[in-house]
Amino acid sequence: MFRREVERTFRVVIQTLVAPVISATLYLFIFGTVIGTKIEDFAGVPYISFVFPGVLMLSIINASFASASSSLYFMRFTKGIEEILISPFSYLEMLIGFVGSAVTRALLVAGLILVTGLLFGAVSLVNPVGFVLYVAAISAIFAMLGIIVALWAESFEQLQVLNTFVITPLTYLGGIFYSITFLPPLAATITKLNPFFYFADGIRCSMIG
Repeated sequence: MFRREVERTFRVVIQTLVAPVISATLYLFIFGTVIGTKIEDFAGVPYISFVFPGVLMLSIINASFASASSSLYFMRFTKGIEEILISPFSYLEMLIGFVGSAVTRALLVAGLILVTGLLFGAVSLVNPVGFVLYVAAISAIFAMLGIIVALWAESFEQLQVLNTFVITPLTYLGGIFYSITFLPPLAATITKLNPFFYFADGIRCSMIG
C-alpha cells in the first residue's frame, strides 16, 4: 500500500511536488525579496530567513493532509476501498501505509523547497536531525487528520472543510510572517494557544536557532 501511494505521488508530480514548490517560490519572492529588502534584520535574522520556515511548514501541512485525505476519499468514492478492506492488511498496516506515504511526500516537498530556499539565500540548518524529525512529526499529524476527514466526508466540499476553516486560518495566525513580540499582550497570549505557532517555531528553531 505504501508503495502504491508513493507511486501515485509520482504519477501526478505536477500537482504533488511542482505546485507546492511554485507556491513557496511566490511566497519567498513576495515576502522575502520584495518586502524583505525593505526590512532590516527581523528578530535578529534576515526577514526571508524568518519567513522561510513558516512557508515550508505551510507546504508540508498541505502536502501531507492532501495526500492522505484525497487518496482515501477517492478510494471510498470509487469503491476501491473495498479491495483494501478484504485484503490481508491489518488496520494498523493500512494506517502505516497512508501515513508513511504522506510523510514521504511531505519530506520530498520539504527537500525541494529547501533547494528553492538556497536560491533565495534563506536556508540554514543549525539542527538537521531536529528539522527532519519536526517535518516528519508534523506531516504524520496532518496525515492522520486527513484520514479522519476522508472517513467522515460525504462530498468533496466536506473534504475541504477542515483545511478551509481550521488549518489555513490557524496557520496564518501562527506567526509564520511575524514575530509575536510585535503583538499586543492579549494577542500574543492568544497566539500561544495556537498549536500551529509551535509547529512553525519548532521548524524555525531547527533552522535558525
